[in-house]
Amino acid sequence: MDTTMNHPAITPPIPTMLRTGDSSMGALLLESGKITPENAERVLRMQRELGIRFGEAAQRLGLITEGDIQQILARQFDYPYLQAGEGGFSPHLLAAYQPFSAQVEALRALRSQLMLRWFARGNKSLAIVSVDPSNGTSLFAANLAVVFSQLGENTLLVDANLRAPTQHSIFDLKTRQGLSDVLAGRAQLEAVAKVNSFVSLSVLAAGTLPPNPQELLSRASFTALSRQVESNFDVVLYDTPALTSASDAIAIAARSKGALLLVRKNHTLLDAVDAVAEKIKHSGAEVVGSVMVDF
Repeated sequence: MDTTMNHPAITPPIPTMLRTGDSSMGALLLESGKITPENAERVLRMQRELGIRFGEAAQRLGLITEGDIQQILARQFDYPYLQAGEGGFSPHLLAAYQPFSAQVEALRALRSQLMLRWFARGNKSLAIVSVDPSNGTSLFAANLAVVFSQLGENTLLVDANLRAPTQHSIFDLKTRQGLSDVLAGRAQLEAVAKVNSFVSLSVLAAGTLPPNPQELLSRASFTALSRQVESNFDVVLYDTPALTSASDAIAIAARSKGALLLVRKNHTLLDAVDAVAEKIKHSGAEVVGSVMVDF
């Protein structure tokens, strides 16, 4: 007689201590698949025996890394960031992948200054303006937008470089419509893409490359759009083309009322900086500050 029986697979129960709060270190490690229920039991035993934290015990057992702990802590404190390769974003988006690096710490210090000197005064928009096209304006604007979103500010990054846009590549956006399409009346604000990897970040890509970027940015529709997004977001950052290649940034700065000037160490000429600052002031905008990048 055949006595073979099919038994259903039995899933080990999740330890009781890890079911009491979804935001505990152990529960989040289980949820993310970093540890198994069986390993959680081992960790809990070591935790009780040595009187140490759950994450430290899991790390001593070789089950997780310091990077895993940092990522769970970021979730607990609503400070989202990604492991290398996650999200499909540009690896140069350091605020997403290396939030504890010296470069990103400098960005956070800049964010604090901008909050105090500009946004706390009731302003919501800021143009990122550079003299030379090699200053890395787009990546700088992208990283700055990420750190603002990590602060919990509802942040919109607008790719207003309608000549050589890059934000769609940096954030791996699939949408084809963007700022130019909205200004031309071919799209609405549904073109704004929510970046789901970050709680409070959205991006409006440049959209279709137009034959008349400066004229589009000078239209009343851009003023209306600026007011509309300012009513929906806490912080609006504009990525602009370098002033040596086009004067689009002046029109954008005039609409946003403020500009952050980006210069490159041992590259940007002082006379050029003064000339750009003077042009921005003549547009009616304020030069909120300047940042020197070195690469």
